[in-house]
Amino acid sequence: MKLVVIAGATATGKSALSVQLAQAINAEIINTDSMQVYRGMDIGTAKISFNERQGITHHMLDVLDVNEDSTVAWFQSAARAVIDEIHSRGKNVVMVGGTGLYIKSVIDELNFPDTDPMVRHTINKEAEEQGIDAMYERLEKLDPAAAIAIDRANLRRIIRALEVIEITGKPFTANLPREESVRYPDARQFGLVMDREHLSERIDQRVNQMFEIGLVSEVQKLTSAGLLQGRTAQRALGYSQVLTHLQGDISLDAAIEETKRATRQYARRQETWFSRDSRIKWISPRQDRLETIMESL
Repeated sequence: MKLVVIAGATATGKSALSVQLAQAINAEIINTDSMQVYRGMDIGTAKISFNERQGITHHMLDVLDVNEDSTVAWFQSAARAVIDEIHSRGKNVVMVGGTGLYIKSVIDELNFPDTDPMVRHTINKEAEEQGIDAMYERLEKLDPAAAIAIDRANLRRIIRALEVIEITGKPFTANLPREESVRYPDARQFGLVMDREHLSERIDQRVNQMFEIGLVSEVQKLTSAGLLQGRTAQRALGYSQVLTHLQGDISLDAAIEETKRATRQYARRQETWFSRDSRIKWISPRQDRLETIMESL
């Protein structure tokens, strides 16, 4: 059975292509966007609508409440179980999304060091005393590759990376597998690439549309549903900026511009992450994407 991955930066058109491919190869789709796993986070994550799914079954969408925390280890286990179940029914699988670590955790034999409560407590205390910038600078010195992949505003992931470094005595990225250490050796990976200027325009258009169709209202509704009680969901792009606006710290226009800026930065980090995987076959906008994948398969 086939396992095909469509990866790449945000706003490159992955979702629509995944539906076309699933129709062509008799497949079901598994989401690998770390924020689309949350119920109700639809507008800000550009979650594919039911109509856009065109009857293709999608998995790992809307599986957590916003007050629950998602982890890579949880996603790895859940997604692998879904893959095996789909294959057992004689259907193929298309995994689609831009969260590189989620994709890698499923395909490769990625092991996660146990947490050490004492180490975690010490690093948390240091973060409270020194601030997030100091912790990020420490990560940059200890593991530059991890610092590139982790948003400097994501304190939880920064702390986890520093904890793994402390526990293992190795860089956080040293715990990632070699390419020959894989769970699904026959998986085929394709990446969608776009020139920086065009991608920035698409990101700006997408963000404008999100706010126009009700992102602020969505965040207000999710706040009532427990958004602030979870550590993961409230940090999502767009959602954190709207929360800052609703708290009175920035204007709505400033929230929109900050969402655009943060999304462009995230796209660059995605590109950097995926560029390190030589197994990915890159497809440019000038190519017929579906045809290129089908010929390759």
